[in-house]
Amino acid sequence: MVFPFSTMDGSGGPPLCFPNLNSSCRRLLRPTSQAALLYTLLASVSLLTVVLNLLVVISISHFKQLHTPTNALLLSLAVSDLLLGLLVMPIEGLRYIETCWLLGRLMCALSPYLSYCFLSFSLDSMVLISVDRYIAICDPLLYSSKITVNRVKLSVCFCWVCSLLYNGCILMEHLGSPDRFSSCHGECVVFISYTSGTVDLFLSFVAPFAVMFVLYMRVFVVAVSQVRAIQSQVAVRAAPAAKTSELKAARTLGILIAVFLMCFCPYYYPSFTGDDTSTSLPYYAVLFWIMLINACVNPVIYVLFYPWFRRAIRFIVTLRILQYYYHYYYHYYYYY
Repeated sequence: MVFPFSTMDGSGGPPLCFPNLNSSCRRLLRPTSQAALLYTLLASVSLLTVVLNLLVVISISHFKQLHTPTNALLLSLAVSDLLLGLLVMPIEGLRYIETCWLLGRLMCALSPYLSYCFLSFSLDSMVLISVDRYIAICDPLLYSSKITVNRVKLSVCFCWVCSLLYNGCILMEHLGSPDRFSSCHGECVVFISYTSGTVDLFLSFVAPFAVMFVLYMRVFVVAVSQVRAIQSQVAVRAAPAAKTSELKAARTLGILIAVFLMCFCPYYYPSFTGDDTSTSLPYYAVLFWIMLINACVNPVIYVLFYPWFRRAIRFIVTLRILQYYYHYYYHYYYYY
């Protein structure tokens, strides 16, 4: 019996993903310089995403004065973005640089599921942040009673559960048979039908964006009215100082929404055009990586618009955080 790739084992034929397998996919060999450049770029983006989000996680977790409901939501967003940079970016980069799936059947099933879960949770966190800012600015007198750290934690856990269940339903067929659409060994194709893609378009993009946009417009209108009231000296003297942080938070929220739209909108291009979504599409890698870049951009926005984050970074980078632990443990053992 003659196999179609039996002569392509490295003896002059096209290179294969797995030379010892007759059913192996063909491999696209890149020039050494191009592969080195791509790996350097991948490592840089992944490392930058992990480091920036890790700084957010350490800052909010370490400093007790930052343990607020709003920062708890920022922490949840940073955790999901950190996992994207730590797990999803390296795997997806390896897939497209090597042009072969080298991680086996199990990882072919789990990798897209985890990446979609982290992306969904990142989006859910941004929606929760929008709701938090809406209540803080539009209903400030009841904010402390409505929004507590425990309620935020419950909301975050609920979003995690919803993300796991929702993406499990979207990718149910792929999880059950990850090689269903693979034409050869060394390929991992994730296929989402037009119907499922349309449902995902509305539930994962249109609906969250609509909620964030409506809430932000409401926040913007209230913020502008407050500024006018302050400028006309109708408000109380203490109002300008009290409202400055809220206005900055509203501006940051608007930038987060704009960046989200720019990063997520291209990924849903196949659904907008009425096509099925598949990782085998020639432009899928570009669309998916544009969406992943959002995980790296979010903490940069924190650096630009949150003074407490800049101060916390200086505290961590200069290793003064270690001095804090040293004095804490010295005080503990000396007195107790």
